[in-house]
Amino acid sequence: MDKSSNTKSMRIWANDQDRTESRPVSSEIPIVLEYNCVTFAVMMATPYDLVDFSYGFSLTEGIIENAGDIIYAQIKPAPKGKVAAIEINAKAFHKLEKYNRTLAGRTGCGLCGVDKLEQAIKPLKKVVSDLKVDATTIHKSMSNIKTLQHLNKETGALHAAAFVDGSGEILTVREDVGRHNALDKLIGHLIREGKNPSEGYVLITSRCSFEMVQKCAIAGIPLIAAVSATTDLAIKLAEEASITVIAFARKDGMNIVTDPENRVL
Repeated sequence: MDKSSNTKSMRIWANDQDRTESRPVSSEIPIVLEYNCVTFAVMMATPYDLVDFSYGFSLTEGIIENAGDIIYAQIKPAPKGKVAAIEINAKAFHKLEKYNRTLAGRTGCGLCGVDKLEQAIKPLKKVVSDLKVDATTIHKSMSNIKTLQHLNKETGALHAAAFVDGSGEILTVREDVGRHNALDKLIGHLIREGKNPSEGYVLITSRCSFEMVQKCAIAGIPLIAAVSATTDLAIKLAEEASITVIAFARKDGMNIVTDPENRVL
């Protein structure tokens, strides 16, 4: 398991003190994603749960349709980062050859390398789910996620994405310096473990932009709750895909922005 942080000696200044102290700093390295020995993307990410990231990224980028399209995924060391060596079947690789892109992805970037509008905003199928959940349950689960952000406790620099069942139990948390990466890691874990994404909902400790809604739609997740704001395009895509979007899920309440299937009770 890779270390999620390093330490850096720094000057700590406050009104009543001025001292030097070693503090943890989050790790951020380039991850090269190779499919059948062909480089497709270089993404900046936290070197943690990278096999999950490989699966989730592959699904949300449209390279694979399900976990079975990946024959194996191995994480290998590189001089300045890591290589995710992913072997995919012939059908998936044929689809990959249609892409005209090599991504150089910054940490916060969800669209680096896209050169066609249809690649940026993909047509989405409606998410079908029987999920019904109390508003109180969703709000409480967001307050509980902080205790499970183990990596973020060290540095305060990592986003989290969590999968929660209908009773409000947080089943899985994934963290990364990039919010898109954290969600891809979570989705990758779900499909690797054969869990049904339609039976729960996702919490994110960031804003809910359209890429986050798009990833949930592709994975089949019916509800996404964010600690921060959403955008007009995210709302439009969520309504088209029948996804419930909740914004500003914080101490005092939350905004149920879209709920086309009346999932929030």
